[in-house]
Amino acid sequence: MTDAIVFISRDIVLTSIIQRLLGAFQVSCFKDMQHALDLIYHSQPRMLIFDVENTENPDVHMLNDLKSDPVFGQIPLLVILPDTLHRISWETLFADDYLRRRDVEGEILTRVALCLSRSDRIVEINPLTRLPGNITITRQIQHRLDAGDIFALAYADLDYFKPFNDKYGFSRGDEVIRMVGRLILNLVREEQPSGSFVGHVGGDDYVFITLVDIVEAASERILQYHEQIVPTFYDPEDRERGSIISIDRENRERVFPLMSLSIGVAHNRVRSFSHYGEMVEVAAEMKKYSKTKTGSSLSMDRRGPSGLPAR
Repeated sequence: MTDAIVFISRDIVLTSIIQRLLGAFQVSCFKDMQHALDLIYHSQPRMLIFDVENTENPDVHMLNDLKSDPVFGQIPLLVILPDTLHRISWETLFADDYLRRRDVEGEILTRVALCLSRSDRIVEINPLTRLPGNITITRQIQHRLDAGDIFALAYADLDYFKPFNDKYGFSRGDEVIRMVGRLILNLVREEQPSGSFVGHVGGDDYVFITLVDIVEAASERILQYHEQIVPTFYDPEDRERGSIISIDRENRERVFPLMSLSIGVAHNRVRSFSHYGEMVEVAAEMKKYSKTKTGSSLSMDRRGPSGLPAR
């Protein structure tokens, strides 16, 4: 949904104006935040526009929670303010830009274009999945370590993606990348609605952060749904055979299994990490071990403080 905008207002006249003026975009209109959240969480729009009736509106608190989130907080928020509201504290409304109601018809297109352009320049997100990239991932891990948080870091990687991409083409490959990112995001959010994080390292690599007690359940659900969904990206004959014929890295034709997903998990409940690189290295090591197994699998670091197997 590249050009998707979510507009939230109880004013049917203003809603009609927004729909008319933003006809070049895919505008989804809702009367309140509660009704909009499902679309925001599952289809992450490019932008939010919110009609502010008053700053005590419960929707304002829900918007602030959304803007405080490491994933959804990167969606630009433009608020429309009443002409009579002269003073507002931006510490209580986490907007990226604003527009007066009287100026909507004359300036909304320019202001939306400016918000989107600014977001593309300063927000570090993967263009395919709209998930945070490496800089944000690094900051998230280090911030939690510095704060003394106890958490789990999972590193997920698609197996046999390159042969699939070579046979079916980049377009279908991009669909798979988007699907896996959305799948991980949705299931992690279901398991831990607040305080979790999902990022896209690049290519077919992803990371997610949860509480230690949640990470295995979330990972298992991700693997389960992945196994159900990924065969649908193959042609019927390949799906039935359970394999494809493609080219390997030596440019030789060979048979490859259907794509699987390998997840490696590190956590700091037992082992201590001071630098994000140390934790990422352990998660990558566990992911590499998962990739030695047949099919989709999960490997979690269960070693003691010294890095040796816990007794």
